[in-house]
Amino acid sequence: MASSKVGVEMEKLSVEQLKAFKEQTDLEVNLLQDSLNNIRTATSRLEIASSALQDLSNRPLGSHMLVPLTASLYVPGTLDDADKVLIDIGTGYFVEKTMAEGKDYCERKINLLKSNFDQLIEVATKKKSVADDATVVLQAKLKQLAPASS
Repeated sequence: MASSKVGVEMEKLSVEQLKAFKEQTDLEVNLLQDSLNNIRTATSRLEIASSALQDLSNRPLGSHMLVPLTASLYVPGTLDDADKVLIDIGTGYFVEKTMAEGKDYCERKINLLKSNFDQLIEVATKKKSVADDATVVLQAKLKQLAPASS
């Protein structure tokens, strides 16, 4: 019902207003798509971190490994205490947690991101529908104007 009301409102817009409205909704759809991609990337990184925690908890003390300092810089290290981990909570801040708390943190963040992803999908789908409706109305208006100008 709300979609038909939007359609009726779009019918009242001029061609220029309709073009501007369509451009705005297309821009919003693109921004939502970017946000969806960012959430997918963050979820993937958290899933990798969660599996790394699982792998780390299975290693014996004294194991030699490479420790990441940045995305491309690793230094050699030795596993001293597998029960304590540093969790990156954002903007360069780290918190020391137990292994169980670290796994729980990752799972909670993954669930939050998946929930946000589902909500964003709904919004993006509605916006895309509105953008498609605007395209249809714009094309119809342009067809009406074409015979008048001939």
